[in-house]
Amino acid sequence: MKENPTRTSGSGSHVPRATPPAPLLAAAVGGDGARRVRFELSPKTMVALVLVGASLWLLIQLWPVLLVLVVALLVAGTLSPVVRWLEAKRVRRGFGIAIVFTVFFILALLVVALTIPTLVSQAAALLEHEPALRARLADRLAGSHLSAPLAHWLRGLKYDALTGTIGATAFAFSVRVFGAAAYGLSALFLGLYIMIDRDRLRGGLFAVVPRSHHIRLSRIVMNLETIVGAYIRGQILTSLLMSIFTFVLLTACGVENALALAVFAGLADVLPYIGALLSVAPAVLAALSRGPVVVIVVLVLMLAYEEFESRVLVPRVYGRALRLPASVVMFALLAGGTLMGILGALLALPVAAAVMMLIAELRVELPGEQEQPVDADLREADDRGEEEYERRTEGVGAEEAAAIAVEISADRRKDEKAAVEG
Repeated sequence: MKENPTRTSGSGSHVPRATPPAPLLAAAVGGDGARRVRFELSPKTMVALVLVGASLWLLIQLWPVLLVLVVALLVAGTLSPVVRWLEAKRVRRGFGIAIVFTVFFILALLVVALTIPTLVSQAAALLEHEPALRARLADRLAGSHLSAPLAHWLRGLKYDALTGTIGATAFAFSVRVFGAAAYGLSALFLGLYIMIDRDRLRGGLFAVVPRSHHIRLSRIVMNLETIVGAYIRGQILTSLLMSIFTFVLLTACGVENALALAVFAGLADVLPYIGALLSVAPAVLAALSRGPVVVIVVLVLMLAYEEFESRVLVPRVYGRALRLPASVVMFALLAGGTLMGILGALLALPVAAAVMMLIAELRVELPGEQEQPVDADLREADDRGEEEYERRTEGVGAEEAAAIAVEISADRRKDEKAAVEG
């Protein structure tokens, strides 16, 4: 029996039913009995879709700029604790920023001056002695029936056909290196400006956020700085250990320029995936002059250390610094590298730590969790902090209110740390 679209009142008159709002997906039955489905988009939905599409297009177009901003924030978050330490020693903030960046640039120039000339000279010497090294290797390979074809191929190898391709590849690579260096310098100077204009930028951020969320926003910003600092400390530790291991190994094997190669290996270790190749290849090439036994020893030990670092050292160091389980560290590295390559692997760990921190700070209730007594205590502490903030910031501007919010959050962090240690 079909449903009557009208209802009958007490007096017998028919009152039409209220028409429900049209859904996005509507179904209708045609005259032939066939069921037809039609999509109905409201003007508001269409405008929202256009805005989302425009935002995605703008994000893709501005992707290099966003990466520069992310690197600049990493630089500012890394150097800010040092500046605050100098401020605690009664050094003016502007003078402290100048000291920190001057020392940073001096150390960067020293590293470049120590490694690049030596590596260039070694590469030139390798190219100069390449025919003799190739002939020696071919003679060794010719002694076995299995490697005899490879020896024949090495003896007949000609570089004339590869000259044009190598030149074009080198030019394209040099252009990319120059572009990356330009973006890197832009990120450094942008980080400098962010640190100089900290108060105004923070005031602008707090001005666009409702006052009821300022305390939570200040805690999130402080935790992000902590995550960035922990990530950079982890990078420094793993790179330092790689440099020490490479220096000891090459020095024990009698390889020349061990210090420069060790510094380069430590710097290359920052890069996921290709960092292992960049760390091992120069050391192995430098060991060629010491004979095949030394080459094999250097190659095997370097690869063994790379495996130890990736499987054991990295999960433990970054897991402890970022408060992430070792399994989450490995999964984040794999996911970031798969989605965005080297850059994704570099940013995977701080992003994973930031996501877990946001879940905790925003008091997100996960589906499988139940509220615990400690959660109730945290919510009460949040309410008390917000009440104190509203009382102290009544009638003040956003910049001063931001400073008060940071002060309240810092005091609460000290109390929480003291409670944990006590």
